[in-house]
Amino acid sequence: MMKAVGYKQKGSIDRDDALLDVTLPKPAPTDHDLLVNVAAIGVNPVDCKIRNNGAPAEGQVKTLGWDAAGTVVEVGSKVEDFKVGDRVYYAGDVSRPGTNSEYHLVDARLAAKAPASLSDAEAAALPLTTLTAWEMLFDRLDVTRPVPGAAPAVVIIGAAGGVGSMAIQLLRARTDLTVIATASRPETKEWCFSLGAHHVVDHSEPLAPQIEALGIGAPGFVFSTAGSVQYRDDIVKLLSPQGRFGFIDDADVFDVNPFKWKSISVHLEAVFTRAMMKTADMSAQGEILRQVAELIEAGKVRSTLTETMGTINAENLKRAHKLVETGKARGKVVLAGF
Repeated sequence: MMKAVGYKQKGSIDRDDALLDVTLPKPAPTDHDLLVNVAAIGVNPVDCKIRNNGAPAEGQVKTLGWDAAGTVVEVGSKVEDFKVGDRVYYAGDVSRPGTNSEYHLVDARLAAKAPASLSDAEAAALPLTTLTAWEMLFDRLDVTRPVPGAAPAVVIIGAAGGVGSMAIQLLRARTDLTVIATASRPETKEWCFSLGAHHVVDHSEPLAPQIEALGIGAPGFVFSTAGSVQYRDDIVKLLSPQGRFGFIDDADVFDVNPFKWKSISVHLEAVFTRAMMKTADMSAQGEILRQVAELIEAGKVRSTLTETMGTINAENLKRAHKLVETGKARGKVVLAGF
């Protein structure tokens, strides 16, 4: 058996039973699985969305969490690149039980050895946001392929959050593009500059005039982590013709017609696609995390951990969920140890 945190009924975090300390059977690995003794977990908006909307099966407990760092204690029969004792980090698969448990199963193709220079908490802050940022920037927007006539620049809307924090760093570490971040509070603006943003503009004001005032020309790329519907018309104005726009937030309806006359392409990113669909390139996620570990060890990227909210239990996870749901957290919130 093992300790875990889960829920039996979907709903608001303000309910007494929104998250519960529970005891569950310890899982066993098969095929490509690693069984990981979880040392630290990150908390992400997806945890809150699923808790609000995803009901467990009748009589079952659903565990959340799609960020972890820990130690491999067993391996499945088809695992080749990991062994017992390896320290790993990963985001896992949203269609399987989450990481809010003492022991957790993850497909080895989604994991990588954790950066040796980082603590468990620092490592657990990284995987989901790193994968989301990398896949959007380099797989979907293809930012290393220039947009003809555009300024070699990327606008990151909502750049102080977990994904934006990694997007800034990955762009600075892997490209020569100008990074324009958006933030609205003094502390979040400073955070973006500290991560390497060349410019920071205020997303509480119209974006297009502020970016035009920078004098660098119309950027080729926009990556919106939040408020995509709210900022859509501004994005159309500020982007170069034939530019590329990507977003990750959920919109009930998103009208792409205004992008047509500039031939702006629109891209979506779901970090769990490769894991859930068992795509032919599923192992790319493990490779991305391996490359990012190298960037960390080289001092080109750092953990975006900003707060460790105690050990992994229902009370502390409730506090973490409440903070994440405000949409005002800088970087990443982590819990460590049971």
